[in-house]
Amino acid sequence: MSAKFVTVQWNRKKLVYDAVLLAAVGAYIGLFTVLGHATSTGARSISAQTLDMRAWGSCAYLMLVVILCIGPLARLDRRFSPLLYNRRHFGVLMFAVAATHASKVLGYYHAYGKIPQLESLFTWDAVITRASLPFQLFGAAALLVFCAMALTSHDFWQKLLGPTGWKTLHMGVYLAFALVVLHVAFGALQWETHPAFLVVFGGSVALVGGLHVAAARRSAAPERTAPKLVDGWIDAGPPERIPDTRALPVVNPRGERIALVRWEGKVAALHGVCAHQGGPLYEGKVIDGCLTCPWHGWQYKPGDGCSPPPFTEKLPTYRVKLSDEGHVLVDPTPLPDGTPTEPIVLAEASDG
Repeated sequence: MSAKFVTVQWNRKKLVYDAVLLAAVGAYIGLFTVLGHATSTGARSISAQTLDMRAWGSCAYLMLVVILCIGPLARLDRRFSPLLYNRRHFGVLMFAVAATHASKVLGYYHAYGKIPQLESLFTWDAVITRASLPFQLFGAAALLVFCAMALTSHDFWQKLLGPTGWKTLHMGVYLAFALVVLHVAFGALQWETHPAFLVVFGGSVALVGGLHVAAARRSAAPERTAPKLVDGWIDAGPPERIPDTRALPVVNPRGERIALVRWEGKVAALHGVCAHQGGPLYEGKVIDGCLTCPWHGWQYKPGDGCSPPPFTEKLPTYRVKLSDEGHVLVDPTPLPDGTPTEPIVLAEASDG
């Protein structure tokens, strides 16, 4: 967060996460190579160099699919949330695998002419015709996007560019995914016509799209219901609607997400979007007295919207009170960032 920047804050979970990723990549490349040599015989025989390129390229593609699925899966089922914390490590490794694939392509197809490799890449088959599309250029463009994302993956760049600018840059992953889909569709699938390849490729694209649509529908559910107002305050219903140590998303008339938090027998409200990368703070959990963003673990105290020391992030807060019917009411007008508010103290807590 805001206290200081270090290259990588290693801990046991990150070490295990990265070790599993590296082991999985190594196992995939090895298994692909062994099976490729065993099945690519006779009329289907291919060179060892081509098999190596396909191993690294297919590995990078499948890694990208998994990366793009983690986000919506975590929105649909909290059990996938731990995969989000170090997803940037996953992305950087995916770029390294994709770059390895690209280097092998350059070294095999573009290294033996009279012109430099990059010049050969951007001039050979670089024209869109009815007979062909420049599929290698699609892959090169995607790799440039992945490179920009990998180089700016550290929180230092998020702080330098600002949350909005950083997030906009990294949303380029969807453009890169579209370019990769074109790269594969007009490249490898033009030669590999076995139905299994089509099923895996088409199914992966459908999986990414379907999960994002499902997650978007679930995320937009609060907006589909207009807030119920009582004397200008949002009626959020009885306190029991708010899961203990969790937050209930409430939307004010301006469309702003509010996290209505219930913890330690109290209820308070703060801005529902994390200051880090715009994560869904309203889907977070209270840990050590702070509402914790499910994306990367940034924390905020429900009573004043401030991150615990030594961190300095602040979010707007909202006034809350109980109605005569015992419903939680939320003032839809945000208070300045970090403003302390008086939480609702629930009767069962005060009686205990």
